[in-house]
Amino acid sequence: MTHPGTDTRSLSDLTTPCLLLDLQRMRKNIDRLASHMASLSGTLRPHVKTNKCIQVTQEIIAAGQVNGITVSTLQEAEYFFAHGCSDILYAVGIVPAKLPAVADLTRRGCHLKIVLDSVEIAEAVVADAEKRQVTHRVMIELDSDGHRSGVRFDDDRLLDIARIIADSPDCELVGVMTHAGESYHCRDAQSLLALARQERDTSIAAAERIRAAGIACPVVSIGSTPTALAIDHLNGVTEVRAGVYVFFDLVMAGIGVCDTSEIALSVLVSVSGHQKERNLTITDGGWMALSRDRGTRGQAVDYGYGAVLDSESRPVEDLVVSGASQEHGMISRRASVSPLPYEQLPLGGLLRILPNHACATAAQFDEFVVVDDNNRVIDRWSRTRGW
Repeated sequence: MTHPGTDTRSLSDLTTPCLLLDLQRMRKNIDRLASHMASLSGTLRPHVKTNKCIQVTQEIIAAGQVNGITVSTLQEAEYFFAHGCSDILYAVGIVPAKLPAVADLTRRGCHLKIVLDSVEIAEAVVADAEKRQVTHRVMIELDSDGHRSGVRFDDDRLLDIARIIADSPDCELVGVMTHAGESYHCRDAQSLLALARQERDTSIAAAERIRAAGIACPVVSIGSTPTALAIDHLNGVTEVRAGVYVFFDLVMAGIGVCDTSEIALSVLVSVSGHQKERNLTITDGGWMALSRDRGTRGQAVDYGYGAVLDSESRPVEDLVVSGASQEHGMISRRASVSPLPYEQLPLGGLLRILPNHACATAAQFDEFVVVDDNNRVIDRWSRTRGW
């Protein structure tokens, strides 16, 4: 468990825009999934691409039910390995040009697993392992919902890929993995549970097909934040992966897996202008701070580029960041043309913007400014960035 420092400065001492992390909200979110996994006798392999921060990851590990981590870049793998995390799944389809870096991490003692979903890449991985005399640990990526990459559980290519890896003395077939990305389009508990079950059941079916062919397939890895929180049993599943649950965001609130009051990340911005004739307030938080993600656009509530809170983390009526340029955010009402409450938006005043997509917004910043439940600054935690 990490311990905050003794810095107790106020928000008014900070340079805006900056990324605030509410420590107590984050810990409650972490404990929520850890408790759910414990109730299902499940194991969590958290996806740390969202936080990219060893202090946050240590909080996740301390909460329990964790065995290894998941990353989305080799830079993250290097960073977390340097900070003592050695069991790492690199959960983006591997390409041959990245295999030298994979081999280097492996030789230095990192238990790094890579993913692939084609015969061609499997053959390239086998050839590279033989050439470099290093063991490449491989997981086959499954398409469990038609969302993006992966091979279907009933596709003949699944067994072709498994045989190529299993037949190589220089490679190890670790298992199968999938990500139910379509869960981000669910809008009710019933459809979310149905997709979580589909993700689980098709992954188990894929592993069983491989085993029936006489090939060992020890690991079944599934997960997304919505399905991890919705799943009702994990029989046959080795591990669950999720990442954004640590912070949550407006997209997750729109799916129904959290409330906006549980979102642990916000961007602190300053009010820089009033455009009363257009019923707008201008801030110094544009898309360079908030990101261009418009993930709530297709949901029941469209928050534009983010929801507006005051500096004490209280919602300011129905205000949203309705427009954004590089360094400017434009605040207006979401659902009416009533005059803005300018008395709550004073020039030079501070506001907090809840993000649509925590991963994308956090990626704009080099550090978290950690605040307690009294909105006092208690620490700063650096983040890794890049690929």
